[in-house]
Amino acid sequence: MQSSGHRFRDVEHHPLLAENDSYDSSSSEADMAERVWFIRDGCDFWYSVVNGVLFNCLAVLALSSHLRTMLTDPGAVPKGNATKEYMDNLQLKPGEVIYKCPKCCSIKPERAHHCSICKRCIRKMDHHCPWVNNCVGEKNQRFFVLFTMYIALISAHALILCGFQFFSCVRGQWTECSDFSPPVTVILMIFLCLEGFLFLTFTAVMFGTQIHSICNDETEIERLKSEKPTWERRLRWEGMKSVFGGQPSLLWINPFAGFRIRRLLLRAKKGGPEFSV
Repeated sequence: MQSSGHRFRDVEHHPLLAENDSYDSSSSEADMAERVWFIRDGCDFWYSVVNGVLFNCLAVLALSSHLRTMLTDPGAVPKGNATKEYMDNLQLKPGEVIYKCPKCCSIKPERAHHCSICKRCIRKMDHHCPWVNNCVGEKNQRFFVLFTMYIALISAHALILCGFQFFSCVRGQWTECSDFSPPVTVILMIFLCLEGFLFLTFTAVMFGTQIHSICNDETEIERLKSEKPTWERRLRWEGMKSVFGGQPSLLWINPFAGFRIRRLLLRAKKGGPEFSV
């Protein structure tokens, strides 16, 4: 073992130090304390990028679907159209029966139902959804189906990430997996799992119910009322194409398809009851 004299002599004769240089250990420790030490792991970096891009894309698609469901006319029948002039324009055949809604004084088309919240008759009304503050009907059912699908996918993605985080914490013995203490981390993960499972179950059931109704060409109100179909039911693929439009393609899952800003601005300028359904 070398003495302190040998150690000082080694420093004094070190070729990398000049004669006037001195070694200040306190300043070096201060510099190390202020320096941020970070080693980038390539796998962790791409894992974060992929999950971040995937989650944000699903969030944008879900928000867009929600907005289009909320802001799209679900198929409202004009109020007060039960006039003689309007019925003359219908060119009804002798003996043909038409129905008038006593609540909004409108001629009810086939499969239309009156919504007590919107105070309008809605064509092919499925139900009134408080989450989108609008009826789900003939013209916006597609966006509602996309909304439930994307929320279900986001919830499933969150549950998968939570599972990976749990195994990472167990493997690392809860030392470096979180900035919180192990009990707080466990509580937060349990809360996230419960929330993700709740939203996944609710939206997945709604998505499956909507797809089932579309394939059977039957709305939820018609099913609950056990109404006998007086219309010719479409086949499954015909019902899907009538709701989502055209042949199967990526446009079916695109909530931006058919969106026209100019048409929306013109409708907003006109105002009136047709815009504020």
